[in-house]
Amino acid sequence: MHISELFGIEGKTAIVTGGSRGIGYMIAEGLVSNGVKTYITSRKVSELEPAAAELSKLGECIAIPADLASDEGLASFVSAFTEREEKLDILVNNAGAAWGAPLGEFPSMGFDKVFNINVKAPFMLTQALLPQLRASATAEDPARVIMIGSIDGMVVPIGDNFSYSGSKAAIHMLARHLAHNVVGDNITVNTVAPGPFRSKMMGYLLDDPDSRERIARRVPRKRIGTPEDVAGTVIFLASRAGAFLTGVLIPVDGGLSTHG
Repeated sequence: MHISELFGIEGKTAIVTGGSRGIGYMIAEGLVSNGVKTYITSRKVSELEPAAAELSKLGECIAIPADLASDEGLASFVSAFTEREEKLDILVNNAGAAWGAPLGEFPSMGFDKVFNINVKAPFMLTQALLPQLRASATAEDPARVIMIGSIDGMVVPIGDNFSYSGSKAAIHMLARHLAHNVVGDNITVNTVAPGPFRSKMMGYLLDDPDSRERIARRVPRKRIGTPEDVAGTVIFLASRAGAFLTGVLIPVDGGLSTHG
């Protein structure tokens, strides 16, 4: 029952997709800081390599550039990872995209791109890495798959991000479906649904002090999320304390989703 045994994750190996910025970087920082060998990936080498260099000051972080939305990019990433590692303890499917356009003007490609990145890619990557997850998993310490959803998949958003909200609702259900199918392999699948956090998607809103304050006032906790909030939740799910949870959706939103 000691806290280091309940919440310790040191010595594990993790992948965080979209780990070069925003919520992905926050999660990667939390893992690296607590002794997890962490692989981060994104399409943009210009952002990925500096992020890995910064995180490497805290622990072990390796960058593998890849476009996980393409079959070739996903295969390349999996090949590069499995050349280095035989086992995977923690897979955080965080990489995502959004698209906004008014109803009546929303383009078809706004669904194709968003669903490909937000739903298809996490599924295909998880599927491809099942051998490595199974190799790590035990009854006492299951392998963990953690999907990053959104409260926009739980409550109606205020913006015109129709494909984004649909994709996040889809990933919430997909995680439950996967959890049901891999529980016998000692793999858990859970979802974290963030509310407002400082990220590229929300940067245009949160960089403006007035807009940031307006958003914070809407949150029952009267603030936006911090790195500790989302990283702490992922660490909980990845630790012994979270070993009995699977198929669970955790809103990390300061109570915003309780507005219905």
